[in-house]
Parts: sequence; structure tokens; C-alpha cells
Amino acid sequence: MIVVRNSFTAKPGQAGKLAAQLKEMAGAGNLRNHRVLTDVTGEFNRVVLEYEVESAAAFEETFKRYATDPEIREKAKGYTDLWITGSRELLRVV
Repeated sequence: MIVVRNSFTAKPGQAGKLAAQLKEMAGAGNLRNHRVLTDVTGEFNRVVLEYEVESAAAFEETFKRYATDPEIREKAKGYTDLWITGSRELLRVV
């Protein structure tokens, strides 16, 4: 099992909008055990999307599906305008 963690630093005033849009995208993509988190402490305007995949190969399939699925692409429109920078981690559950 792998946890995928996508972390974003939202533009000031855009964290809530980004969180809502990521939640819609995750729902449209049927991401397993997904959750969207926002900062309480630490970096300001931080939004995190976490979900689970069975393997790195399953992550690759999900990544490809997100690039081609019309419903997901529609939900994703404009989300890159809401953040400044981001990163992705794949973490193995032991």
C-alpha cells in the first residue's frame, strides 16, 4: 500500500477554494481513502491531498487517467491558478 501526498502552497486567500476543488477532483477520480487537509500550524496557505494506491504502477495508472478523463479534467479547470508551488510524495505503508 502506498499513500500519495500532494502538497500545495495556495496563493493568499485561495486555500479554501483550492481545497474544495481538490476534493471535487478526488471524488470524480474515485481516489481511494482520499482526504484534503489544510494548515493549522506550519506553512501558511498549505493544502494537502492524500489518497491510497496499491502500488507505484497503480499510481501511474491513476496519473494517466487524470490526464485523459473528461470529467476529471473539467473539475480540474483553473486549479493551477490557485497555487504557487507544490510537491508530491509516495510513502509506503509498513
